[in-house]
Amino acid sequence: MARGPRKTIDEKIAAKEEMIEALMTRVESEKQELQELVQEKRQKELEIVGDLIEESGLSPEQVADVLKQYLDSRDEMVS
Repeated sequence: MARGPRKTIDEKIAAKEEMIEALMTRVESEKQELQELVQEKRQKELEIVGDLIEESGLSPEQVADVLKQYLDSRDEMVS
């Protein structure tokens, strides 16, 4: 049973190069989408922290000091 004309090696190479280029374009698109999702997540996390700071009535510097004290005491307990 005849299958039709066979592709030359050059045609096969060209087809693979096209496929690779299309895949690379897709990868770049997916990387961009991932970066946007990570940024969105980070923004939401920062909004939550900002809301907590606002509700606490403390300044951001005071909150940072409290966190540093907590981390220092936690590190001392672990050591």
